[in-house]
Amino acid sequence: MSIREKHILSVVFMLVTLLFSSEISAQAKEKDTKKEERQLLRETTALVSDASLALADDKFVEGEADYRKAIAINPKSETAKYNLGNAYYNKDKNDEAMTRFQQAADVATDKSDKHGAYHNLGNTYMNAKKYQEAVDAYKNALRNNPTDDETRYNLALAKEMLEKNPPKGGDGDNKDQDKNQDKNDKNEDNQDKKDEEGKEKEGDKGDEQEDKDKGDEKDEEKKGDNKEDQGKPDKPNDGEKDKKDQKQQQPQPGQMSPQQIKNLLEAMNNEEKKVQEKINAKKQKGAKIKSEKDW
Repeated sequence: MSIREKHILSVVFMLVTLLFSSEISAQAKEKDTKKEERQLLRETTALVSDASLALADDKFVEGEADYRKAIAINPKSETAKYNLGNAYYNKDKNDEAMTRFQQAADVATDKSDKHGAYHNLGNTYMNAKKYQEAVDAYKNALRNNPTDDETRYNLALAKEMLEKNPPKGGDGDNKDQDKNQDKNDKNEDNQDKKDEEGKEKEGDKGDEQEDKDKGDEKDEEKKGDNKEDQGKPDKPNDGEKDKKDQKQQQPQPGQMSPQQIKNLLEAMNNEEKKVQEKINAKKQKGAKIKSEKDW
């Protein structure tokens, strides 16, 4: 083996060693990161639990402190921010609650959590008489849960209050903005309806096409029959005759069909036979048979 080949092999070996070492180092770092995240989650959960217990015992100061500690060590904890917002809200600390609900909405990753945070944020804006902000918050809540009737009701109320109490200064701009937003909302609803109607029309077209195909099949069958009948004399009145026969066979209102009359006559004959048999039986029973001669 030449010196050059040995040099190449040593370089390749060094590269493989470096790649392998980097892989091991990355895995070790990932493992450490996951371990730290689990530890952080345990600490956050413990603090949130302690805070909830403190609030249940009417120890607001202790509960607030534990929630703040949980947020400090884990700023991504939506639960800690949301629960602290509720704690402030129940103590009529509206501004503090507003801040925490906004933070909870920002860090939430689940649609259900986002819906709850935005819904409560809208409530704090309503308390502060910030009706435009309340409308926006409720709309964000509905984007994450369109089926919540309570949020829909609150949104309608916020819009009503906004119309009755427009912001001072720039009323025209705000009204135009509200109108444009409402128009956009209506357009979205109309688009949804159009999409739904389009799906229904497609279904109807499919049914019509299916019926048409069936009709075409029947026409093909008729054409086939006509081919078989070629060379035979046409009987244009046969169809009308069959229809007339069918009509005649069908009983008219207040009239009896031939079959019904036949059945009735048979029943009367049978009844007559039974009556006659009874009469004959009585005659035979009444006549005494003489076994002896009359003297």
